[in-house]
This record gives sequence, structure tokens and C-alpha cells, in this order.
Amino acid sequence: MAKYILWHNPRCSKSREGFKLLEGLDVEVRRYIDNPPTCEELQEVLKKLGMQPSELVRTKEKLYKELGLQNASQEEILKAMCEHPRLIERPILIKGDKAVVGRPPERFKELIDEI
Repeated sequence: MAKYILWHNPRCSKSREGFKLLEGLDVEVRRYIDNPPTCEELQEVLKKLGMQPSELVRTKEKLYKELGLQNASQEEILKAMCEHPRLIERPILIKGDKAVVGRPPERFKELIDEI
């Protein structure tokens, strides 16, 4: 198993920048748009991040407004992110029982001891 797991969207500039910071490391790349996490996996990552679903959802996504998530419960937001993975903020780097959102990508350094 890889030392790091990166939830990556190659179409996202921040995700690409974060990916570059991981060059040479043992990283499993998960293109979470093509291979969406289950709700259980997403809950596990939220726990590792120490975040609520409302803190990880992309509020500027058109779909966020279309689904009327502005006043939704945490459970409803979680369900929406499971059904529509592009609503998940990216990139996310996971190492063991910790994770960090790469916004900005330099935040990955919090988990990377080799840099």
C-alpha cells in the first residue's frame, strides 16, 4: 500500500500543483471524479481532516446552488458529495489517520516529512 493517497482531479490547477509537490514519493493517485468515494470513505476522510461536510463542499460549484445545498444539513451535503463527487474540495492528501486539503497546495507539506 502506498504511503500517501491523493484524491486528484487532473483538470484542476490546484490539484495539478499539489501532485507536482509529491513527485518522487510513494503516492497512490485516486481520480475521485472517475472513481468516486463511497459515503463511508468520504466520512472517514472527513474524520481524518477534522471537518464537517459543509467545510469540504465546493460552494462555488454551479451544482451546489442547483441542488439547493445552501441551507442543507450536514447529512444532506455528505449525500450530495457522494452522489456528485465534483462537489468535493480538492486535492486531498491522505497519510495514515491524517489528511489535508491542498488549498493552497503547499499545505501538503504538513503531511510530508520528506520535503
